[in-house]
Amino acid sequence: MAPIETDDSTTAAEVDDLRAARRRKAARYVVPVAVIGVAAATIGLVPALADSGDPDLPKVSAQELIEKIAASDVEQLSGTVKISTDLGLPDLGGLESSLTSGAMDSGDGGSSADPSAKLTELATGTHTLRVAADGPDKQKLSLLESGSEYSVIHDGKDVWGYDSKSNEVYHSTTSDSGSDSGKAEKGQDVPATPKDMAEEALKAVDDTTSVTVDGTAQVAGRDAYRLVIKPKASGSTVGQITVAVDSKTGLPLKFTLTPASGGAAVIDAGFTQVSFAKPAASTFDFTPPKGAKVTEGETIEKGAHGEHGEHDGSASGKPEEDLGKGLDGLKVIGEGWNSVATFDTGGEGMPSGSEVGGDMGGFLDSLGDKVTGKFGSGTVFSTRLVNALMTDDGKVYVGAVTKDALVKAANAG
Repeated sequence: MAPIETDDSTTAAEVDDLRAARRRKAARYVVPVAVIGVAAATIGLVPALADSGDPDLPKVSAQELIEKIAASDVEQLSGTVKISTDLGLPDLGGLESSLTSGAMDSGDGGSSADPSAKLTELATGTHTLRVAADGPDKQKLSLLESGSEYSVIHDGKDVWGYDSKSNEVYHSTTSDSGSDSGKAEKGQDVPATPKDMAEEALKAVDDTTSVTVDGTAQVAGRDAYRLVIKPKASGSTVGQITVAVDSKTGLPLKFTLTPASGGAAVIDAGFTQVSFAKPAASTFDFTPPKGAKVTEGETIEKGAHGEHGEHDGSASGKPEEDLGKGLDGLKVIGEGWNSVATFDTGGEGMPSGSEVGGDMGGFLDSLGDKVTGKFGSGTVFSTRLVNALMTDDGKVYVGAVTKDALVKAANAG
């Protein structure tokens, strides 16, 4: 990217403002590609959680097990979920605070209780969640942190986000109670439970996918079948996805995604404790604490984040289509697990780490790998699962594919 051009009338403060704008731009493009792309496409969302036992269960086919997941009608549950994500991102250090500051400076709300920002923390590290549900109108998800807790509560038409550390509250409403039994919460496009992740993974099942049943396991004291989903062809960074499915209810109890490169799981999420009893009504009660700062959000339209829907054993929507929601001009090159999504940011490419400086500059340098081709030149940002190429003229290519596949897609595009 070219340096900031100035003339004699440009003040030092204006130059600083331009540089700050570029830092915010870096936060808007790099982090969404590496994080939101993972969540929205699931080809993109630890030591493994301990399974115990090898229960003797009746044999089932992969098709029967998929149908069992689709027919699962669990509406009441409570439990604890441990989720670990290892995308291979470097230690962000102070980057998180920089991103928050940039969002506040750019008028994006800035409430620490806003779920759309808070739940992206699940994209790295190990977290413990408490979850509860009582039908389509009542859900609660709490992210337990050291000495504090963050909760999202959906109760009828009200959606509350509460950050105990900052004593901030975010409130929004749904236009229709029961609008989405699992994702009424603003921002919960980030899959947070094994069920969310399994549903997204099943959308990828097509002719390019192998689906088998690989024995049994016991998770959170429940007997379960192991459903294994993996790409048939080479080129994808996905090794396989394993879903532990409760033998009685059909509810996914554990989700594990391992990369083609081997090593520890990229995503390992599972119940460590689960009960299918009706949660106490008080679980979903919420009143802003005295002195809390309350931010009012917009009304969430019914279906704004996509209905869970029911699987009939066939694909119902593609991950790349989910990724494309809200991105104008998005195109998909290739198919199945080797598909590459591409879109134009409509602006300049990513600034170099030396130009940005600070925590964001170090982040860019640690991920960036300069590449060239028929498309020109650009930078590949790599994780253990999702790779993204951003060209110097602002085009983005992203997918769970190798760096060479991204360059090939950019040349063809």
